[in-house]
Amino acid sequence: MSVLEIMHPLTGTELDQLSINTIRTLSIDAVQKANSGHPGTPMALAPLVYTIWNRVMRFDPQDPIWPNRDRFVLSNGHASMLLWSVLHLTKTQAVNQEYEILGRPSVSLDDIRRFRQLGSRAPGHPEYHWVSGVETTTGPLGQGIATSVGMAIGEKWLANRYNRPGFDVFDYNIYAVCGDGCMMEGVGSEAASLAGHLGLDNLCWIYDNNHITIEGSTKITFTEDIEARFIGYGWNVLRVGDANDIDRIEHALAVFRKEKGRPTFIVLDSHIGYGSPHKQDTSAAHGEPLGDEEVRLVKRAYGWPEDAQFLVPDGVYEHFAEGIGARGAQARRQWTELLAAYRTRYPELAREIELMQRRDLPDGWDRNLPVFPADPKGVAGRDASGQVLNVLAQNIPWFLGGSADLAPSNKTTLKYEGGGRFPGR
Repeated sequence: MSVLEIMHPLTGTELDQLSINTIRTLSIDAVQKANSGHPGTPMALAPLVYTIWNRVMRFDPQDPIWPNRDRFVLSNGHASMLLWSVLHLTKTQAVNQEYEILGRPSVSLDDIRRFRQLGSRAPGHPEYHWVSGVETTTGPLGQGIATSVGMAIGEKWLANRYNRPGFDVFDYNIYAVCGDGCMMEGVGSEAASLAGHLGLDNLCWIYDNNHITIEGSTKITFTEDIEARFIGYGWNVLRVGDANDIDRIEHALAVFRKEKGRPTFIVLDSHIGYGSPHKQDTSAAHGEPLGDEEVRLVKRAYGWPEDAQFLVPDGVYEHFAEGIGARGAQARRQWTELLAAYRTRYPELAREIELMQRRDLPDGWDRNLPVFPADPKGVAGRDASGQVLNVLAQNIPWFLGGSADLAPSNKTTLKYEGGGRFPGR
């Protein structure tokens, strides 16, 4: 049954599939019009991204910066049309650099029509601060998943400092989608090792296991046992054998949310360029447009009007509004009520949360900063830095840093009472 043949009220299952195919076809059309981009991964992963956003994630499109939202990171950022499509369909609102909601969509349909063009808010890779709903810039492979580990550490620190009995002010999760390129990069391996060591059970990576790179089969360069590797890192490893099975995907994500003491790694078996009669499971679907004739054939396979471009069928916007829209609004409303009660009970801590949200510093953040008079002998830069860090960290409670096992050498140890380290296992 094609989109144009549907005359009866759609069932939930039909709306699910219609929404998934809308993500796919918006992605295909955008890449085709731009004559540049990566259509194959959005075609394969549309069911995954649909499930995360419309069935699972706590995210309010009307307020995409509320502090306890779940975070979504598209580490394989070349598949950016996945994100532009879902931000558009959820009607996620734009926020300016002063963190004010502007009353217009973050990504419009016209932005998608101008995918990868100058001025469009649908660039070739996700760009933080340029597009609301993008949690971090991704492009260099491995960087997105590495950043997601920092986000997970951030949530754990926030929960440890601010949560009180009956007041779980911070309990959000981080979902990161990644591909073979992210797995091949050293920064991804290092971040995964750290996440396993720290037991970041608020972190879930979903690995797009499609066996294809832009040069051909992954067998050219990448044959390791990825599941054994992540078990070795101390992760909870799951597998979903069909990227089109949204119920299985949702079940795996539910297992993640119940897991304690370990991050979760989900291997998702997919077909790059899903639905393309000539390019599915080939590198030709990875980094170039499908071509006009293949687009028509793909749309025919999806039951889509072959000549329609940038089509959002009736019911799709409403389906996202009833899913993530309603769920996210309720979650944010409940959190806002919780924070109001928290503010009455813990006003100083609530004030810190508000300052962080506004990216402001507390009064007196620079008090007692050391002064280093001119001296022929001078002070070693790292010694001076260490003294300054120890003052700033006492004045700014959320002043955090990191050192790769070199703190005694680079003088980043916080020596005052309560300074401490982020806990390991």
